[in-house]
Amino acid sequence: MTTLEALNQALFLMINGTASTPAWQVGTALVIADYLIWLIPLLLVGIWLSGDERQRGLAIRACVVAMLGVGANQLIGMVWQHPRPFMIGLGHTFLPHAPDSSFPSDHATVFAGVALTLLLGGMRRLGGLTLLIGTTVAWARVFLGVHFPLDMIGAVAVACVAYAPIAPLWQLGGTPVTHLMVALYRKLLARPISLGWLRP
Repeated sequence: MTTLEALNQALFLMINGTASTPAWQVGTALVIADYLIWLIPLLLVGIWLSGDERQRGLAIRACVVAMLGVGANQLIGMVWQHPRPFMIGLGHTFLPHAPDSSFPSDHATVFAGVALTLLLGGMRRLGGLTLLIGTTVAWARVFLGVHFPLDMIGAVAVACVAYAPIAPLWQLGGTPVTHLMVALYRKLLARPISLGWLRP
C-alpha cells in the first residue's frame, strides 16, 4: 500500500460513521448525501429565470463545466478503477451504492464545477454558498462509507481542469450560444412569458 493510499484510508476512518453513530446523525447525512444535489438544477434554473443575459450565460457555462467534469470522471473510471471503501471491507457503509470506481466523486465534481464558475463569473455569494453545500455533501458521502476523502479532492481537480478549456472557449462563442438559448427559451415558453409569469 502506498503512503498516499494509507493516508486516504486513515482519513476515511476518521470521518466514516461507526456502529455506535446515532441514528439521527446517519439519517441527516443520508438526506444531505442523496438530496442536496437537486439544489444544483434548482439553482441554475433560478439564475436563468431571475437573471439578466450575462447571468443566464453564466448558468449555461456552469452547466457545461459540470457536465464536462462528470464526463471526464467516467473516462477516469474506465482507465483506472479505484474501489470504494465497502469493496475492500473498510469502515461502515450506510448508503447502498453500486460497486463502481470511487474516484473522483461525481457529486463533488458537479458542486465544484458550478461553484468555481459562479465564483469566477462574479456571483460570489451564490458561488460561496454552492461551495459550502458541496463541502457538506462531500463530508456526508465519506461519512456514509461510499467515498474516500481523496475522491473529493480529485473531484475539485477535475472541476478545475474542466473549467480551464471552457473559459477561453466561452470568450469566443459564449455570447451567440447564450443568444440562441434565450431565443429558444422565449419561443418555447412564449405563452407564460406573455402572461407575465416568467421573465422574458
